[in-house]
Amino acid sequence: MGRLGWGGHFGGLAAQLDGAFGADGTFAHDRLRFVDFVDDVEELLEEVARREQGDEEAADGFEEYVLRHYAGD
Repeated sequence: MGRLGWGGHFGGLAAQLDGAFGADGTFAHDRLRFVDFVDDVEELLEEVARREQGDEEAADGFEEYVLRHYAGD
């Protein structure tokens, strides 16, 4: 993201996703549902798209793609 000039948008990303991963880096299913995590990430991407391109639809499809490929939905 830094090479694209978007690094500044992600300064608070770790804080926003705090608790989503355990100390070993695995997703913490016992603390957060995967679908809720994916929804939160899509919202963050939409905000970046709004700021950079003026159009949040640039991030549309992220949630559907991830759920279809990783959650079997």
